[in-house]
Amino acid sequence: MSVTLLAGISRTTEPQAMLRRFLALDAMVTGVNGLAYVVASGPLGRLLGIDGTFLFGVGVFLVLFAAGVGFLANRRQAPPLPVQVVVEANLLWAVLSVAALLLWFEPTTAGAVWIPVQALTVAGFAVLQWSALRRV
Repeated sequence: MSVTLLAGISRTTEPQAMLRRFLALDAMVTGVNGLAYVVASGPLGRLLGIDGTFLFGVGVFLVLFAAGVGFLANRRQAPPLPVQVVVEANLLWAVLSVAALLLWFEPTTAGAVWIPVQALTVAGFAVLQWSALRRV
């Protein structure tokens, strides 16, 4: 991924600011997703074809993860090791989402669409964060 493309996405050429913005965006999207799972686990579970109790637990995890990512995003300089952990956790999430779709879940049509879309989104965050981290 080119520096120009990353700079265009993040509206800066300063690597630390770019990294912090990608972390902040990840925290915001993950937090909103997690809150939705917590607040509406039953209806969303039925819509997606995933057990509501499981979705509630996933939501709690996502809210906590988002808080940690948000903490990193608000640091003047995001420390490389914790950012690397976020990148790897995002990649693991994406892989496990697809594995769950193929091996464990029996989702509705909405779930069969939502699961890969969110997996690609999370993988995209990982790529952007990793690319920015390399430049820091």
